[in-house]
Amino acid sequence: MVLNKETGEIEHRIFKDIIDYLNPGDCLVLNDTRVIPARLIGSKVETGGKIEFLLLKRTEDDTWETLVKPGKRAKIGARFSFGDGKLIAEVVGMGEDGARIVKFEYNGIFEEILDELGNMPLPPYITEKLDERERYQTVYSKHNGSAAAPTAGLHFTEELLTKIKEKGVDLAFVTLHVGLGTFRPVKVDDVNSHQMHSEFYMVTEEAAEKINRAKANGNRVISVGTTSTRTIESVADENGLVKATSGWTNIFIYPGYKWKVIDNLITNFHLPESTLIMLVSSLAGKEHVLNAYNQAVKDKYRFFSFGDAMFIK
Repeated sequence: MVLNKETGEIEHRIFKDIIDYLNPGDCLVLNDTRVIPARLIGSKVETGGKIEFLLLKRTEDDTWETLVKPGKRAKIGARFSFGDGKLIAEVVGMGEDGARIVKFEYNGIFEEILDELGNMPLPPYITEKLDERERYQTVYSKHNGSAAAPTAGLHFTEELLTKIKEKGVDLAFVTLHVGLGTFRPVKVDDVNSHQMHSEFYMVTEEAAEKINRAKANGNRVISVGTTSTRTIESVADENGLVKATSGWTNIFIYPGYKWKVIDNLITNFHLPESTLIMLVSSLAGKEHVLNAYNQAVKDKYRFFSFGDAMFIK
């Protein structure tokens, strides 16, 4: 779906037609994070009781903030085994929202062990097992660290990206490791009270240069997904200049936000109460977005991670 953010006009196209909406000199910003197989299923060392871990973020070398199910089994000092003892975890502290801080013990390289023992942390509404792990990675994914895929990027193929480059569009790759906090519904009446979780980002010199050049030449910066959007808006200064940097962001973009860099957005269809739909409404206007979503439901567009895309032009 193509939504004109000024007029609210809607067009129905297929994804490869996106190239018709991109102009030479524009800059397309993509998030090159890779999803790690962050779901671990194991057992409690003392009792053998089943446990499920979901790794959220690394806080130190072998220490992670994790979600644990069932939580009552994971008291401080409790030890858990995965893959017949290949990986041992000990709960060393409590995090926010019921998370646990866990220290891992193992022989070898953690990433390789995780690759062998872990499963992809698919969204809860996807109930079947994903046989091909790469189906939940973008074709340009590069840096390991996400608990969920930046799903707007799943629509791109190598072939389409090549055609976009050949048209004279610059591709700028940034990294934001997606945490599960992104998907938490906003449950407070005052949006200012909603607690966003911090996520790690990296913007290289090359990416910053491409984005700044597009702006300086009067071209557009188009972000692929809400994660690329939040990264760029986090690092830009008041004049819309992007610098190379890395750090943690908990930026929350909602209607009333003053946009610094991003002109247009390629994104999927989001949950009604999510921070993601607020970001989209901030760029395209609440009425336009509501109308487009009603139309999408009528026309049986697919929502969420493996769903259809919307281009806000």
